[in-house]
Amino acid sequence: MLAAPLTIGPLRLATNLLLAPIAGYCDLSFRTICREQGGLGLACTDLLSPQGLLRGSATSLDLARTDPYDKPIGMQIYGSDPRVMAQGARWAVEHGATVVDINMGCPVDKVTKKDGGSKLLTDLPRAIRIVEHVARELQRCALSADEWSARLGDAALTPGGAYPVPVPLTCKMRLCWSTDDYHAGRACSPHLARSLADAGVSAVTVHGRTTEMKFSGSVLLDGIARVVDAVNGRIPVIGNGDVREPGDAAEMIRRTGCSGVMIGRGALSTPWIFRETWSFLRDGRVPASPPVAEKIGIIRRYFDLMRHTHDDRYALFQINRRVSWFARNLVETDPRGKPVGVKPLKEAIRLAVLPDQVHDALDRFLRGGLRGGFDQFDSHAA
Repeated sequence: MLAAPLTIGPLRLATNLLLAPIAGYCDLSFRTICREQGGLGLACTDLLSPQGLLRGSATSLDLARTDPYDKPIGMQIYGSDPRVMAQGARWAVEHGATVVDINMGCPVDKVTKKDGGSKLLTDLPRAIRIVEHVARELQRCALSADEWSARLGDAALTPGGAYPVPVPLTCKMRLCWSTDDYHAGRACSPHLARSLADAGVSAVTVHGRTTEMKFSGSVLLDGIARVVDAVNGRIPVIGNGDVREPGDAAEMIRRTGCSGVMIGRGALSTPWIFRETWSFLRDGRVPASPPVAEKIGIIRRYFDLMRHTHDDRYALFQINRRVSWFARNLVETDPRGKPVGVKPLKEAIRLAVLPDQVHDALDRFLRGGLRGGFDQFDSHAA
């Protein structure tokens, strides 16, 4: 079944669709608007430094920020020291995590140069030691029924378990470090996934690229399928990469046998992609795209949430960065079928120095203004 709700350890999600921990983008405000659109089974924080969490770093605490509506929530930690990672996992549980995830897939230099992220794919013994330490720590801080009730959201615990119940541990990985190794049949991910299951991991997410590929090229679905075959149903495998529309998720499940799909960049321009995809997986139908007024309302809602969770300066900075993503779904066609871009809207928002100017630009767009121009970024999905 394409639309079977996903079970991760003791946790049964409402759907099998997850929001990826998108570095620099997956803040509380964005997770909130994705949840409000429906269809989202689990959202995850930005990747978190355990050292930063334990020191009380303002940046780390901000990235880990959540609230009672933001449930169920995964908190993803990264690093290379097993003891510090275990302490970071305990911090996550004590601060509301529904799932703790270990990052073994980030290809960014500032993470891999510290032996974290996908660098762990080159040191599998270290990766397993980290998981063993974290799994033991999660057992030590298992949750009571009352503690669980505050972090489930629309998820549920599978029946029959006795409390206390530990928060499940998951890992997110890539296929391997080297693209040559992958094509030569030497990808480490199938063996690693089996070892992670042995060490207490409840699910793995596989981004179907190598570290060397970063975000270039096309996702290698066969590589995800190899991991699914390797774990042989012991734990669910969640596929990730290049899911930009509902049909991509269905194709990933059919071709790989994965149990769930994690969506990252595809959600940045289309926060309602989870609702559309869940509908398509259930009955093959995609709901009508939101009308322009609703899309503008979502942008406005996101901007106001950022003002509420942070301040006007932060909200203006973020809407400046993200307006191009949101604007992709505002492009219309004229009577001849040619696209009518939204460059004037983007420029008006980027030049805004006051919140009222952002709202004024959105209002003008709704009245039929701020259209015209068409740039390459609008016509190509990332």
